This record gives sequence, structure tokens and C-alpha cells, in this order.
Amino acid sequence: MMLDTIRLLYDYSSWATARVLRAAEGISAGDLCAPADFPMGSLRGTLVHALSAEWIWRQRWNGIMPAAMLVEAEFPTIESIAARWDEEEAAMRAFIAALSETALQRPVTVVNTRGVAFPPLPLWQMMIHLVNHGTQHRSEAAAILSSLGRSPGDLDLILFLREQRASQT
Repeated sequence: MMLDTIRLLYDYSSWATARVLRAAEGISAGDLCAPADFPMGSLRGTLVHALSAEWIWRQRWNGIMPAAMLVEAEFPTIESIAARWDEEEAAMRAFIAALSETALQRPVTVVNTRGVAFPPLPLWQMMIHLVNHGTQHRSEAAAILSSLGRSPGDLDLILFLREQRASQT
């Protein structure tokens, strides 16, 4: 049951991220890197942070504790961000495909990029955290894109569910 929920939430997250990335297609380097009044400072900063979170959490769940996040400067264009996101998406889907209900209960200890270890939590809780984290930063990216006349449209879970239902009939 929990595995079905995890799959659903990650399908939703992928769908919402794709909408944001499509809205950003062809954006100029100036607009991508323009200062924005959000925690990551720009559209590029926001997207790379969200991508980096997807990557680093998956690494942690596999027992690898990277010492640093992805480097924003290594992604000069929206195309470079989207290409790396496609790679991460495939890796995350493979990770999820290999999970079982039992694996979701496995306690995972995380060491952050500053070397601080946190008490273990069940994998499923960390996975839901990552979807929630992505929702926050997609919303920030959507606000930046909307201010540039490039709204990705509604990103609500219910819209995704309705689209899924319609495609199955």
C-alpha cells in the first residue's frame, strides 16, 4: 500500500517538474540567472537546488553521503538542467522500481554535506519529504516563470490525478 503511494507521489512530482521545465524551454540565460526574491536567488538556483536534492537524497538512500550538492555554475542553460534532470529521473525511477514494502520501512541514517549525522528515519518518510521539498521549489520556480510571462499552469496533485484518470478511459 505504501509503495503504491510512493509511486503515485513520484509520478506526480515528475509530471509537475516536466510542466515547469517545459515552461522554461528557450528562456534566455539572462532570465534564467536573473536575481529573484526567493531563497535560491534565481530561477537557475531554484531549479538546480531542487535537482540537487533529488540526486543527493537518492544517493543517501543508497548509502552514499555526498559532501556537496550539485554546482549551479555547471548548468549554464535550461537545456543543461533539463538534460541532467532526465538522467536523475531515470535513476530515481529505477530506484523506486526496485523497492518493496519492507524496504520502505528500512531506517536510514543521513549525514548532511556539513558532516552532521541525523537519527535514522524510515525510508518512506524521507521519500515523502523529498516530494514535499520539490513541491516548495517548483512553486517558487513557477512564480518566477509566471513573472516572466511563462506560467507552467496549475501544478496541483488533483489536476494530475484527473489527467491520469482521463488517460485511462
